[in-house]
Order: sequence, then structure tokens, then C-alpha cells
Amino acid sequence: MNIALILSYDGTNYNGWQVQKNGPSIQESMETAVLRLLGQKVHVSGVGRTDSGVHARRYVANFKADCTIPMDRLPYALNSFLPEDIAVSGAAAVPEGFDARFDCTKKEYAYYIYPSTLRDPFHARYAYRYNYPLDTQRMQEGAQRFVGKQDFAAVRSQGTPVKSTVRTVFWCEVEPVDDLIRIRVCGDGFLYNMVRAIAGTLTYVGGGKLSPDDVSAILRSGDREQAGPTLPANGLFMNRLWYDHTPELDRFRLGE
Repeated sequence: MNIALILSYDGTNYNGWQVQKNGPSIQESMETAVLRLLGQKVHVSGVGRTDSGVHARRYVANFKADCTIPMDRLPYALNSFLPEDIAVSGAAAVPEGFDARFDCTKKEYAYYIYPSTLRDPFHARYAYRYNYPLDTQRMQEGAQRFVGKQDFAAVRSQGTPVKSTVRTVFWCEVEPVDDLIRIRVCGDGFLYNMVRAIAGTLTYVGGGKLSPDDVSAILRSGDREQAGPTLPANGLFMNRLWYDHTPELDRFRLGE
């Protein structure tokens, strides 16, 4: 049986999704929970390799195993073997060929910035504190320059080699949320650290170091040195996911 899981997690204490030799990972925790529950060693495949310290409000993973536990009870059973900062909220039997990563048609990440000269302990784990005032209207104008199918080499870090640095961004929005600034970026795929570099570039736009028009020139240059910094992982969340061809997941409202 191929089983899809809907989960969320606080990534603070983990070295990202993927199993790592040098520390705990979300994937390892999930595989250990399945082993303890079902007595079967499985590979849990995730929708994306979130980095160390990155969080997920919505995340989809799948694994194949013999399971007699009803799907509506499986989240409760798995959660009893998971730490408090990882939670399964749904499970569904999906077609044999379903893969959480390759069947996802688009993803939205959210990055949170706390513009303040003073620390707030309740934002420390989930938002990047920026010491200077930010103009959100300028940031929103700059954000629109990231929309479309284009080469995003200027806003990626060196990591696993990729065949192409061209991606499609469906929307990039900057909006105030209470005392935070939220940047939402939705695309068909993302390069290594791409969203964190977009967020860093937009802080430079909001702080006056770059103009909105500079963003277009930076993207055309393909030069990482011209863009803004890669902001810390703690402000980044995998936010929403779309599976257009898997009706078994529709009831979980992943894209809302």
C-alpha cells in the first residue's frame, strides 16, 4: 500500500528533512515512527528537502508498507511515536505510482521578517529580525520582478548541481501580518536557498539599498554577488502545496 501523510513541523531542532549523518532529521523521525508502529523498515519520501532550521506548515510525504490501521486513525497512531515538534494531521491511500515530490505541481513558501531594533522572544524561532525600517510598498513592487519564467541563478546558493536554473514563479507577494512582514513565493520548483535569497534581496529593496528596477537587472545578470543576502533559515516555512492529479488529497486543503 502506498500511503501519503500530511504533516507539519518546527524545524528548529533538525538538520532539515533529509537523513543526515551529523544530526537529527525529520525524515529519520518519520521512518523511526513507522518502524515502531508497523514493525517495517520503510523509506519515507518527502515533497522537498527543507534545510536545517526551516519549518513546514504543510508538508506531504509518502511511504509503502503493509498497513491495516484505518487511514483516519493512522495520524493518531504515528503521532504517539513522534516528538512534539512534528505532527501528522492526515493520511490517505494513494495510487501505487504516487510520489510526494514529483506529483507536486507547485509549492508556496512564506518568509517572515520582524522589523525591529528590539528582540521579541516569541518571534525568535520563526522570524528574522531586521534592525532597520522597511518600506513594504517598495518590497511589493520589487517582488513583482521575480514573477514569471526566468533564470534565477542570481538568487541561489551553490549546492547540488542542477540541469537548469530556470524556474517559474507564479506569484511573489509582500504583506504586513500583525507586527511581521510576510513574503510569499509560489513556484513550480526552487533552487537551493532561492526563497531566502529572494527575501534578502527584498529587504535591500525595502531598506533603500536597491530599487525595484534593480531586481530585474540582477536577475538578468545571473550574478549572485549583486543580489541581497541569504536570510537565516528560521524565518522560512513551507506554506502550501498543490497536487492537481491526486484527488485523494483534495480533502486536506493543502493549497488553501
